Amino acid sequence: MIVKGLDPTSGVPLYLQVERSLQQRVDDGEWVPGQRLPTEEELGRAYGVSRVTVRQAVARMADRGVLVREQGRGTFVRDTRLTAGARWVTSFTTELAQLGHNAGSRVLGQAVVTAGEEGLPPEMQLAADARMLRLRRLRTDGSRPVGVQTALLPLDRFPGLADIDFTDRSLYQTLNERYGLVPREAVETFTVGGVLDEDAATLGVAAGAHAFYVERLTFDAHGPFEHVRSVMRGDRYRVRLALRTP
Repeated sequence: MIVKGLDPTSGVPLYLQVERSLQQRVDDGEWVPGQRLPTEEELGRAYGVSRVTVRQAVARMADRGVLVREQGRGTFVRDTRLTAGARWVTSFTTELAQLGHNAGSRVLGQAVVTAGEEGLPPEMQLAADARMLRLRRLRTDGSRPVGVQTALLPLDRFPGLADIDFTDRSLYQTLNERYGLVPREAVETFTVGGVLDEDAATLGVAAGAHAFYVERLTFDAHGPFEHVRSVMRGDRYRVRLALRTP
């Protein structure tokens, strides 16, 4: 296959143009995690450039962790998806750190709502007019969008929480330091669906792209204190469970 789009007169080095093209093809899912790329010779023919140019592009992508080169086997797309499984009750930041990733967060919205507006599960045991903090955040792995999470917490339990700016603050760290809260357990329910229009641009995917929908109810010693709804990109998040015989 001949790849079009390189411009030798643009002033941008050819190896950078090849790198950008390869990155786009990985992002578009042409090559999935674990799949081997064509050889340098094959890519050179496809792009109309030398093997040295291809080697520079591939080396830069390997340095960025997008590709991995294995002696005698070839070059593969690195599997950078986050793998969730049985674990302790932690924040998203701690979970990613334990997996060797660098968590990031951006506040998309912070508002006071009522429990009745949000359709909370009965386990929360809240009146319909109970005031809640709704905190909606984009969660990232480095600069890569992973999911959108919406946390709901009762303000009767956490007075003043709605006045805190969470732009650069950890929610769980704040709950611990300010209110002495220590999470004890959580129940998570996973379903699979398509990304809605309202989340697609934020997550950097097309509407309808595969995603995990996760509902989490988190408890401390006094009962449930948090309900979280998450939409996690299916190409950057997966769940693995170990099963044993009784």
